Amino acid sequence: MNRIELSKKKFEVLFGQHTGPLAETDPDLQEMLNRFIFGEVFYQGDLSDKLRELITIVVLTTNQTLEQLQAHVFAALNIGVSPVEIKEAIYQCAPYLGFPKTINAINKANEVFKAANISLPVESQKTVTEETRFDDGLKVQKSIFGEIIDKMQAMAPENQKHIQNYLSAFCFGDIYTRGTLDLKTRELLTLCILSALGGCESQVKSHVNGNLSVGNDKNTMLTAVTQCLPYMGFPRTLNALACINEVIPENK
Repeated sequence: MNRIELSKKKFEVLFGQHTGPLAETDPDLQEMLNRFIFGEVFYQGDLSDKLRELITIVVLTTNQTLEQLQAHVFAALNIGVSPVEIKEAIYQCAPYLGFPKTINAINKANEVFKAANISLPVESQKTVTEETRFDDGLKVQKSIFGEIIDKMQAMAPENQKHIQNYLSAFCFGDIYTRGTLDLKTRELLTLCILSALGGCESQVKSHVNGNLSVGNDKNTMLTAVTQCLPYMGFPRTLNALACINEVIPENK
């Protein structure tokens, strides 16, 4: 099939018989969008459609393009992504975007869930307690980044140690230890969130290494960043690719 046929097939799988929002007012733009995203990008690499939709959801959350986010929450449900998986992908954004943007996205997802008669709240995926969140988070953090975490905590000035503690307890304790999404998925989503944010090249490179440590190879990361491209544009995509290539040169 050519990209025209592929885009029609994929669009129907994701959105059913709906037409694109610009079909009547801007058919040329809708055609470009459909053929590029659903006829090319969605077929690049080996990621499942479910993972592609989770990636799309976190990038749209990062961008705060909330109308499009709702459309892709609908699409994700359509192809069998569970409400819990969608929630966990959006929760994964909180340490990187902050709570207000994450809440904006959750509110929009909840509107889609309610329209689909999905009961709220979904089942909690929390695995830590107040007593264990720091230690459990530090364990996950070190499993991804290694013993350098001990060095980072030891070298932090006394008046900044609380930031390192928050990172271990909140980002990795409260978030990374949650159920449903495995560590490989969470690290890949984090790479996509940071790539879409822009200006986070140092953190992108750290999470390229993090992805390698949890089993995501270079091709997986390249495919994930490619999936982000239509939603975050070429400049941030090229910056992310530069980070990946710096950490993992093509001849390595």
